[in-house]
Amino acid sequence: MEAKKVVIPVAGWGTRSLPATKNIPKEMLPIYKKPAVQHVVEEAIEADLTNVVFVTNQQKRILEDHFDYNLALEAVLRRTNKEYLLREVRQVAEMANIISVRQKEQLGLGHAVLCAREVVSKEPFAVMVGDDLMFSRRPAIKQLLEAAKTEHMSVVGVVEVSRESVSNYGIIQGEEISPGLYRIRNVYEKPRVEDAPSRLAIVGRYVLTPEIFEHLETLEPGHNLEYQLSDALQSMARNKRLLAVKLEGQRYDIGNWVDYLSANIHFALQDDELKSDLLKNLEEFLPRR
Repeated sequence: MEAKKVVIPVAGWGTRSLPATKNIPKEMLPIYKKPAVQHVVEEAIEADLTNVVFVTNQQKRILEDHFDYNLALEAVLRRTNKEYLLREVRQVAEMANIISVRQKEQLGLGHAVLCAREVVSKEPFAVMVGDDLMFSRRPAIKQLLEAAKTEHMSVVGVVEVSRESVSNYGIIQGEEISPGLYRIRNVYEKPRVEDAPSRLAIVGRYVLTPEIFEHLETLEPGHNLEYQLSDALQSMARNKRLLAVKLEGQRYDIGNWVDYLSANIHFALQDDELKSDLLKNLEEFLPRR
């Protein structure tokens, strides 16, 4: 079982990030020198997923444009001898084969994945949520691809969250069948703290078989008339056809302002030219002991 395409749903309104996202897609908010979605696409490419399917809407053309050539800008850079910047912007345009699918109504993550059905056809595929950033030595999506290839089954990524946070996530119930690999028995969508069977939360990384579409087609709309991917995953879990990998690395949810700002600092501190001055500025914000 080997996935060749990655589906990245980007049609949402980004209301958690307002007013910053009033006219800018949240996926285009910068994380240090790159928009958030570029970090997601680069993770996919590191895992050899070079066919990128954006599930988008009519307001999100800027995402597609970011991964295209900007000939006017390139002419300016060439004329001003800024060859290093020219190479950088052209590299963005050449890094992936971008395919766009319209989600004409924003009816939830499950509906967004279903919109990509004709493009992914009858092959396994990855799903990466455009506002979830994962940083690790091994790309998070690659960790799932390896498990899916070995086990011949759909796999979701999970991380351990605080007890107080379980009500914000889909939480899995299952047993660990090998280190970091779980067979899922149930998926609980945003359970109450006292009802949560674990603290293992599903985050925005999935490798799915085409079987998922059969489950998505039969879903009933839930809260806000949305079709949730977690409901389809629960259906697969009941059929003993779903695994989870506990992901290595650091996760940032860019819809959360603390995570968004932390991700920017994380990346900026990797830049040796900025690190020293940035640390000095950060120290000024901290209370003196």
